[in-house]
This record gives sequence, structure tokens and C-alpha cells, in this order.
Amino acid sequence: MKSPMTLRGAELLRQELQQLKNIERPKISQAIAEARSHGDLSENAEYDAARDKQGLMEARIRDIESKLGNAQVVDPKTLQAEGRVVFGATVEVEEESGDAATWQIVGEDEADIKEGRISFGSPIARALIGKLAGDSVEVQTPGGLKRYEIVDVRYQ
Repeated sequence: MKSPMTLRGAELLRQELQQLKNIERPKISQAIAEARSHGDLSENAEYDAARDKQGLMEARIRDIESKLGNAQVVDPKTLQAEGRVVFGATVEVEEESGDAATWQIVGEDEADIKEGRISFGSPIARALIGKLAGDSVEVQTPGGLKRYEIVDVRYQ
């Protein structure tokens, strides 16, 4: 099954993958070789730590390659959404209290609420998707029922 991902999210994963393969992998190989040169591996903590780090890094490389392989990269600028909230859209909302927020709806791995990016699977995003500017939505949050009015929808 394909997982939606923004262009930005795919690019960040590609950069991390390149960093791991071209910089971190050789560093760890060097650390393992150096630890090996210290003799008896059965009591060599440096060797064990380097091998553990290598295992974690290789798992992360496989994870990123899998995510990129299963990604359906979406460029919000190319969508014919006609003002509707869709994956990748940036949505400006206002609460009844007058508090405003702006969120971009992104893939699971890209979500970072502090940066204004929410996962398409989150309750707020699910309530917003398909709506238009001017629409109101109700969302059950851990803090209780929230009502938002969609002020603007942008595709950037």
C-alpha cells in the first residue's frame, strides 16, 4: 500500500539516507575496524557498541528505503482541489475562542505539531479533509470537543 508523503518529506528522507550511507556507514566501519585492532573481541566494549550502532543504522537505512519505495509523493501545487482541504494543503483555522492556527496536512513521518505539520491520520486532519474555506468542523480532541472554522486553504 502506498503512503502519501509531501515532496518536502521525501526530500528530507533522501537526504537522511544519503547521510547515513555516505558518511555514517563509513564512520561506523572505521570504528569497528579500530575496535577490532584492540585485540580480544569478547571483552571489547567499544567493538560491541560500534556493532550495536551499526545494527541500528542499517535498520534505519532499510526503514527509509522501504518508506521511499512505498511513498506516493504528492505535490499540493499540482492538485486540482479547487479550494478543498486535501493532503498537503496548508489550512488556516480559527477556534471559537478566536485562537488561530495554521497546519499543513502531511504524512505520518513528517508530522511535527510544533512546526505546524499534522498527520493526515490525526483526528483534526481527518475532520478537515474534504472541507472548504468557510466551513466549520467539530473535532473530538483529548482536551474535549473543539470547533474550528476554516479561514483559508493554500497549496504551497
